[in-house]
Amino acid sequence: MELFLKHPQELQENILHDLVYFARQTEIGKKYGFDSIKSYADFADRVPVSGYTDMEPLFNRSRKGENNIFWPTDIKWFAMSSGTTGSRSKFIPVSQESLEDCHYAAAKDLLCMYLNNNPESKLFTGKGLRLGGSKQIDRSSGTAAGDLSSILIDNMPFWADYSSTPTNEVALMADWETKMPAIVRETINEDVTSLAGVPSWMMVLLNKVLENTGKNNILEVWPHMEVFFHGGVSFDPYVDQYKKLLPNDNIKYYESYNASEGFFAIQDTNDSKELLLMLDYGIFYEFIPMKTYGTDEERVIPLSEVKLGENYAIVITTNGGLWRYKIGDTVRFTSTSPYRIKVSGRTKHHINVFGEELIIENAEQALKKTMQIVPSSIKDYTVAPIFMEGKEKGAHEWMIEFDRAPDDLESFARALDLELQKVNSDYEAKRYNDLTLKHLKIHQARPDTFYLWLKSKNKLGGQHKIPRLSNKREYMDELLAIHQERVLEV
Repeated sequence: MELFLKHPQELQENILHDLVYFARQTEIGKKYGFDSIKSYADFADRVPVSGYTDMEPLFNRSRKGENNIFWPTDIKWFAMSSGTTGSRSKFIPVSQESLEDCHYAAAKDLLCMYLNNNPESKLFTGKGLRLGGSKQIDRSSGTAAGDLSSILIDNMPFWADYSSTPTNEVALMADWETKMPAIVRETINEDVTSLAGVPSWMMVLLNKVLENTGKNNILEVWPHMEVFFHGGVSFDPYVDQYKKLLPNDNIKYYESYNASEGFFAIQDTNDSKELLLMLDYGIFYEFIPMKTYGTDEERVIPLSEVKLGENYAIVITTNGGLWRYKIGDTVRFTSTSPYRIKVSGRTKHHINVFGEELIIENAEQALKKTMQIVPSSIKDYTVAPIFMEGKEKGAHEWMIEFDRAPDDLESFARALDLELQKVNSDYEAKRYNDLTLKHLKIHQARPDTFYLWLKSKNKLGGQHKIPRLSNKREYMDELLAIHQERVLEV
């Protein structure tokens, strides 16, 4: 770590050179003349930026057993990337190199940084509760496919199972509604000292633990609990709920930024809101300023050219065979010495129907402040546009499932609207005197509305997430239908 902290540009250049050299005899390597690429300029000039649709035919060939297409070593595993929608899964190649030098290296670094910052830790006196994906490994094609977490668990050394709970057999169960009670049964009598998983699904599990044990909080079940390693979604909407579940100010919360495509960044200090970009995991980074993303003026820049505060789409080249690949996430740099980031959203998950450019980071900031102004806590939410019809102006429509509902939903809506205007000047401009946008609309979802929506999509599980913002109404209309059914039932 000291090497990339002191010499980030040189290390990134070396990684790019190594990746290109290693893959020079692959099909892609020969197509783009990897053997004569001598610089980043050569690489950027020859290799096009791609997305999943561009690469899918090559991935499908690899899944059928073809080798040396985009990476020289055999690809045995494919991570099923569910993303945040109900659409079909993507299959992202996972090489042995990316497993060892990226994902497992990152897990070790995360633990090392935590222990370095907390030398009094007794983490290894108990077990770590891991809440991973719900897909079983499918070996029918000669290669294996499953959630990234199931691939990681399936390939861990046998001794790692001794320090983890639940057992691999339960952790890899396919049916989520059978798996959850099985995890509870296996873990409630263990001495759990750490949690690892997506905040939304971990909260579901912890509440089921309390239901099963009759305890008031998780520390009554696991008194030696000391840290929650989390990622996948923003933690801000869940802070208050976790403080109730884990009522001890000494509990630590460590965020990581990992995906099927790679492990990218880690919180490296206690109580930080920023993530250290990890530059030595066999990943070469490029970025597209979101101001030009998807336009004729779009340009791709290396790490050395990023600026503080700007919103960027990430482009990666990896030891898993991804070449100048857009992963669909956006980040904002908070520091360039060292390089630290905050995840700001998704390139496809924002609302810009009326020129308001609302991103997930704006929504999370506004919600956090609103929950302080109007006491409440949120379990899940999604936002969609109300399109203009005739002389009617547009608006934003929110569906919120509260863990603790506000006493006055209208006061919450007014506060949220004002906070959105404070964090997003474009939204403020469109709201001025109801010029383009009317006041936002909020539906208070019945309990389990989002759970039932995910279930209807066969998307229950630790790695599946609710789409927060959308330029279309598909998700909102489906959720409204479920919400209305729940209202009629009552």
